[in-house]
Parts: sequence; structure tokens; C-alpha cells
Amino acid sequence: MKTRNICGKRIKLARISRDMKQVDLCAALEVDEGMEISQTTLSEIEMGRRTVRDADLIVFAEVLDVSPMWLLYGDDQPKFSTTPLKGK
Repeated sequence: MKTRNICGKRIKLARISRDMKQVDLCAALEVDEGMEISQTTLSEIEMGRRTVRDADLIVFAEVLDVSPMWLLYGDDQPKFSTTPLKGK
């Protein structure tokens, strides 16, 4: 099956590095941020079978205490030379 997102593996890595089970992360997302997500949905995200909305990516990053950019790109974050809307 084709991967539908690129952050699932890093969500899993960050979760495991914090010694959290999937149900722990689901509970933290709901309690800390009001984001309801089932263990099944989280599993699908971590396997790359389900997409993550941009707003949800930020919530995952906050709960897991990582950068949203790290969730997207890992340690190979792109370097942008200019800000597209700079001065506007």
C-alpha cells in the first residue's frame, strides 16, 4: 500500500522515545489538547495509511515535545533561502 503521509514514522519514534503506548498518546492528545483520536486511527497514521492534517500535526508536536518541522522532515529539514511572503 502506498504511503499517504510522511510524518507517521516520526510520530511513532517520538512516542516510543517517551515510553508511551498508543493509548497513552491518544489519552494525552485528548486531555491536553482536546483532540479525540482512536488507537486504531493512530496506528494507521504511524503505518502511513492515514494522513495528518496540518493543525493536527502541530498538536502531535506539542504533546510529543518535538518540532512540527522535525515530524515532517526529521533531521534533514530543508533550508529555505527566502521567506515567500517577506515584506508583504
